[in-house]
Amino acid sequence: MPDTDGLAEAGTQSDATQASGTLLDAPNRAIIEALQRDGRQPYGAIAEAVGLSEAAVRRRVQRLRESGIMQIVAVTDPLQLGFTRQAMIGISVEGDVRRVAEKLSAVVEVDYVVMCAGSFDILAEIVCEDDERLLHVLNDSVRSIPGVRSTETFLYLKLAKQTYTWGTR
Repeated sequence: MPDTDGLAEAGTQSDATQASGTLLDAPNRAIIEALQRDGRQPYGAIAEAVGLSEAAVRRRVQRLRESGIMQIVAVTDPLQLGFTRQAMIGISVEGDVRRVAEKLSAVVEVDYVVMCAGSFDILAEIVCEDDERLLHVLNDSVRSIPGVRSTETFLYLKLAKQTYTWGTR
């Protein structure tokens, strides 16, 4: 059977998981899980584990990245890089939550934005060099966005767990 990219239209594969409106086949799920365990793993080792050629794995990884399903990045410890202040900001919004989320996403210090239900409309994670920079970002970048009604800041004291190995279930 010839190798495809493993991405198919909805409803065409019974043994697939829906992700981002696209279906993933078993080899793509295995590739993603392998890279979640070790993002530097050679394509040859992944190919051997999933039963494809190295070229097929390379093509699949490229398509997964291009489709936005997967990123391969270096996860760092912000403290060791000089970013001594991290915080989660709960934001209540008046009006279009999507517009506020879009504006927040453009702020350099914001590394995570999620629209949610509950006490807040948006949660945004901020990583800053120090408290002075955090104050500047909160006052001049976040609270000044049209539609931001209120914010609540949750300062990080210690990171207890951070993982990106949830698999593809």
